[in-house]
Amino acid sequence: MTKDEFLLRFNLLQLAESEHNYQHPSPLRSAAVLIALVESDSGEGLQVLLTKRASHLKHHPSQVSFPGGKVEREDKSLIDTALREAFEEIGLSREAVTVAGQLPPYETISGFQVTPIIAIVASSQIYQIDTNEVTEVFQVPLQHFLTTTDHHVFVAHKGGKQHNVHFLPYKEYNIWGATAVMLKDLVAHIN
Repeated sequence: MTKDEFLLRFNLLQLAESEHNYQHPSPLRSAAVLIALVESDSGEGLQVLLTKRASHLKHHPSQVSFPGGKVEREDKSLIDTALREAFEEIGLSREAVTVAGQLPPYETISGFQVTPIIAIVASSQIYQIDTNEVTEVFQVPLQHFLTTTDHHVFVAHKGGKQHNVHFLPYKEYNIWGATAVMLKDLVAHIN
């Protein structure tokens, strides 16, 4: 899918109902992630930028995720949070990013209300990874998520309530949890 096709669909189609059904029982901390869609230099369509989190982190160690994190006092908006975190984690400069919009917030099991910010990155970048937070940066063709039937949902229980946990495997990567359901919702929105 090209940038123009994505933007047309993302901006004109009505947001589908989310498959996310987890509700956290206590007060939530605000956070934002950047769903960066990178224009392929080789004409392969948009690529979804993902990271693998460092194994020593308190929240979601070693998981595949989008760049992002909690809102800091100096952040002016959720967009500012997502862009700041992407720069801190992988060196993605604000100048390389064009924000296209956002998805509704998601509640996570770790106590965050996470808002996904959707953005286009003009071309592949040279990433400067903060190894304290991230062990790897990789890209997955958006087309993979648009066409895959390899999507799994498992029912989990927490606090006497049940919720769905989503899994979207890609090669050796197991994309799951909030990251997977955000991708699933993004695909449902543009299909």
